[in-house]
Amino acid sequence: MKLTLKLACVLLSFPLIFGCASKEKGSQQNQQNDSQTNESNGETKKMEYLEKYQIRNEIAFDCPKEVSEQRSDVKLGKVDHVKYHSNTCNMERAFSILLPASYDGTKKYPVIYFQHGIFGDENCMINDDNNKFRQITANLAADGLAKEVIMVFGHMYASSDPNLKPGFSSEAVLPYDNFINELVNDIMPYVEKNYAVLTGRDNTAVCGFSMGGRESIFIGLQRSDLFGYIGAIAPAPGLVPAKDWAMSHEGQLSVENMKFVESNPLPKLFMICCGTSDGTVGQFPKSYHKIFKDNGVEHLWFEIMSADHNSVAIRGGFYQFMLRVFQ
Repeated sequence: MKLTLKLACVLLSFPLIFGCASKEKGSQQNQQNDSQTNESNGETKKMEYLEKYQIRNEIAFDCPKEVSEQRSDVKLGKVDHVKYHSNTCNMERAFSILLPASYDGTKKYPVIYFQHGIFGDENCMINDDNNKFRQITANLAADGLAKEVIMVFGHMYASSDPNLKPGFSSEAVLPYDNFINELVNDIMPYVEKNYAVLTGRDNTAVCGFSMGGRESIFIGLQRSDLFGYIGAIAPAPGLVPAKDWAMSHEGQLSVENMKFVESNPLPKLFMICCGTSDGTVGQFPKSYHKIFKDNGVEHLWFEIMSADHNSVAIRGGFYQFMLRVFQ
């Protein structure tokens, strides 16, 4: 009698057990379907967005206000100022770092190393809210139009002489050309050791404005093994021999050598842009575009309508860069 009751209990429990398993499986299937639907909706939204704000006839515009303005439903990232020892300059140096609002040290993020213009420092780009780095990165990520990223703003004047100051002479601008060593040998190892970052060229970008744009191109050409994404907004003259309103530039490279190191892989994105009304670097960015085109170097070139050498160009260029980086 006891055995019969026990067997009956077991048999009665089978539907309950399999029913729970069936519900759990169904729940998992629903979650998977929801995830696929969200991904599909996200891709559709991105395609619609890119179509609406695409670059047409090599012309783009200022960053849309819905991306550059702070929104009540989106938290902005946090900016820290970090000191480190530079072996390149043999002194204490500093960089600013923009961390996503979700950063807690566990999830890892791709990194953009962004360079400032001449006479700038590690604070000038991120502390000028007209540039809208915090808003653009946060809003695009919240809308699923870009990856969440960490941004690092170094002090690009990499001199071991504390008395040497930036200026318009060959000697005074030379430390900017040395920043490639500072970035690769000092800043990147420090960031990768102390922050939750994804590593490798697929997760690492270099971008900059003006002198920072010039150096970002140089760094990208030399080290595309480290940087899979390269951007230059209104890059300054001096990559090749030239003369502008400020000085004569000896040039970092010859026109013939304006190409990626042959032994390195090509970048996934190489972007150059400038404002249509730039009164500082003038036509030099377009001259780089022509050199690269003549040299058979694949790149994205466009101008930002009505932008001078200012935050309009920075916002417009960085916005287009963010839509494409790490994709």
